[in-house]
Amino acid sequence: MTNTLEIDYAVVSEKGAKEENADAADALVPTGSALLNKGIAAAVCDGMSSSEGGVIAAQTCVRSFMDDYLSTPDSWTVKHSATKVLGALNRWLWSQGQVRYDSARGMVTTFTGLIIKSTTAHVFHVGDSRLYLFRDGELEQLTNDHRVWISKDQDFLSRAMGIDAHIDIDYRSLAVEPGDIFLFTTDGVTGYLTDNRLRQQLREHDGQLQASAASIMEEALRNGSHDNVTCQLLKVLQLPQKTEDDILQKITELPFPPPMHAGVKIDTYEILRALHASSRSEVFLARDMESGHRVILKTPSENFRDDPAFLEGFLHEEWVGKRISNPHVLKLLEAPRRRFLYNIAEYVEGQSLRQWINDHPQTHINAAREYLTQIADGLRAFHRLEMIHLDLKPENIIIDKDGELKIIDFGSTRVAGAIEIHSSYASDTPQATVDYGAPECLKGQYSNRSDIYSLGVIAYELLTGALPYGEHDKPVSANRLRYTPAARHNPNIQPWVDGALRKALHPDPSRRYDTLSEFLYDLSYPNPKFTQNASQPLMKRNPLGFWKGLSALLLLANLLLLYLLSR
Repeated sequence: MTNTLEIDYAVVSEKGAKEENADAADALVPTGSALLNKGIAAAVCDGMSSSEGGVIAAQTCVRSFMDDYLSTPDSWTVKHSATKVLGALNRWLWSQGQVRYDSARGMVTTFTGLIIKSTTAHVFHVGDSRLYLFRDGELEQLTNDHRVWISKDQDFLSRAMGIDAHIDIDYRSLAVEPGDIFLFTTDGVTGYLTDNRLRQQLREHDGQLQASAASIMEEALRNGSHDNVTCQLLKVLQLPQKTEDDILQKITELPFPPPMHAGVKIDTYEILRALHASSRSEVFLARDMESGHRVILKTPSENFRDDPAFLEGFLHEEWVGKRISNPHVLKLLEAPRRRFLYNIAEYVEGQSLRQWINDHPQTHINAAREYLTQIADGLRAFHRLEMIHLDLKPENIIIDKDGELKIIDFGSTRVAGAIEIHSSYASDTPQATVDYGAPECLKGQYSNRSDIYSLGVIAYELLTGALPYGEHDKPVSANRLRYTPAARHNPNIQPWVDGALRKALHPDPSRRYDTLSEFLYDLSYPNPKFTQNASQPLMKRNPLGFWKGLSALLLLANLLLLYLLSR
């Protein structure tokens, strides 16, 4: 049976000597897929007592952080999700302080948050509340106090939520072990108990969280704490197994479908005809017998019945497709009564971009721009969700009868958030297609620029009918790639267009375009850098090439002279 992430936690909070409690603390343990995809969240906040809205700020930060984090896309990393949420929270606190309290300090609070996803803890911190790790009897402070001391008796908070429209959040991550205890405190505790005393308290109560929290709070009050006193403890009881996850559970639950052919009925679908078959999968045109709509039904090949890595990738494609909604990305559909292993997608009547290129080997620049703009719009939908397609090629793009393009096949898509979930079958080597995959993918490295490279190959092929680095039967390392100017295949290609293609296709990702919009812009409007370079003499544009050419001409001249002399 698959282990899941499991914790125990306890929290105590008292106003102490203050008139009201401006501290807030809580933990959230989601259920179902959210526990796997998002993890467990906990936070503590200490509202600034000198600000009128400190209480509201602390309570709002704790609750909104956890709720809003769970609402972020599953494909985002923990760091990206949490920093987006905290940035929005900070701007809201700051704006409310301006409007309601006529002061930027109107709604101000510290924030210390923890998210445990899979076997990793992610810490987010600003202010002087603290987070400690208690492991094997030793206590380690994981956060730094953002407090500046002016003198022995005077200090101020240098960073906090709501002070300014912009906020710098400290972030760190660490591996988690079963039995780890995370201790959250506000300065009403840490100002009156030393780290050594906190360690002793945790040792004495031997993992009894509620007793430990209560004892720490009581000792802080006895020691004369004149602030709110809050202590929250979170103990890791169990971590997910690295060899299993929900995806693999689904694999064991869904059997392979029976042999498929026209007329076969499976669940609520009737097979109309086979569309495509390969060693990896079979694709059929089917009819939804309830709605009457035609759909695409895709099944894995029997060859991979005992290959968990392939089957995980098959279900991964469905996971990705259901999270993207864009007119230029094939839409995967729900199959609510599915009893077998297959997925359902919308049916698009048309042809692949490969067929289009074969029929139009040198597409006019205007038509090419239109197609590339649509593909880029679909890619942006991936990139906004921290997904990288990694297998963009003409075969994976469909053109419908109205000229609308759709990206298909998400089996190689890399999802930043999913990489944080351990799986024994996960592979770091993308399945990119030779001649279309960026060179860095050979090393298991990839970014948005990897997709820009693939789009550059498609752009080059649309305009020339050829490939920028020639055809290969196996991957080629970056240092062996030699770019062929597009004008050699199509004399109508302007130098500035070739300059844009060359930049998008640079073997070094750091020298490629940073965004899709930059590439598209340079394909539409002459970039002076490319036009100036084209108008320069060869000696300035390519000194090495100039001297090599001159040397070759001189050698030929000398050989000819020797020949004439010998006659």
